[in-house]
Amino acid sequence: MGRYVLRRLLQMVPVFVGATLLIFLMVNVMGDPVAGLCGERQCDAATAAQLEREYGLDQSLARQYLTYMGNVLTGDFGTAFNGQQVTELMSTAFPVTVRLTIVAVCFEIVIGITLGVVTGLRRGRPVDTTVLLGTLVVVSVPTFVTGLLLQLLLGVEWGWIKPSVSTAAPFDELIVPGLVLASVSLAYVTRLTRTSIAENRRSDHVRTAVAKGLPRRRVIVRHLLRNSLIPVVTFIGTDIGALMGGAIVTERIFNIHGVGYQLYQGVLRQNTQTVVGFVTVLVLVFLVANLLVDLLYAVLDPRIRYA
Repeated sequence: MGRYVLRRLLQMVPVFVGATLLIFLMVNVMGDPVAGLCGERQCDAATAAQLEREYGLDQSLARQYLTYMGNVLTGDFGTAFNGQQVTELMSTAFPVTVRLTIVAVCFEIVIGITLGVVTGLRRGRPVDTTVLLGTLVVVSVPTFVTGLLLQLLLGVEWGWIKPSVSTAAPFDELIVPGLVLASVSLAYVTRLTRTSIAENRRSDHVRTAVAKGLPRRRVIVRHLLRNSLIPVVTFIGTDIGALMGGAIVTERIFNIHGVGYQLYQGVLRQNTQTVVGFVTVLVLVFLVANLLVDLLYAVLDPRIRYA
């Protein structure tokens, strides 16, 4: 196991370098950071040259990237164009988005897996058809429509929640936004769990457990559910990074000042330091989540062993 983890950690290095290089090139080539600094009015030549020197934009892209990676290794993600350190923006934005992601993942695990197990064990029955139709509707409706509809009904019309999340963003205010963020993924988890349960019910080890007369609960939990959760865990693990990076719409609807909000502001103002810094951390989240998912395989299925 130790050799496998070390090998995976070494494989993460070129992936991290390649991903950050692509993001760095796209952000710097496709936009004009100096224009973003000056706003709607165009900077004069002297001011533009001074800003380029101050932020290192007068250097080649290769030199800028090497300088940036050197700073990242020391924990320095640069300075935003408003003079604030990017790490300060991260310290306020990431805790909010992490809480929002935790709420969303909890909905995926509790509701998605539960509905998937119930429909998988009752395939072809009315409850199965109803859940399948419901998940199809959820997948078909865009997230911004779901978010605006729940905000209008629960926040404005009925007054059950606050239409806008406060700056502190406690867990109780993130329940509805978390449900909106997890809605599409929850539907996929339900359908994936249902399919996996239905397939594994016909496997030899489950039939053997039933033939031995083991209690139904033990057969489902220990023999059926553990093996069926492998593709579900893979999906949820990779979805964690997607939820954190894809929360822009949800955070904009409910006025949540998290990672999505900062990325939106960075792109809008062409703030390259902010965008590249936040995306760099999101790449690390993706890589760590994938590593943890691979390690969980051996826990869920004892037949899997890492040399």
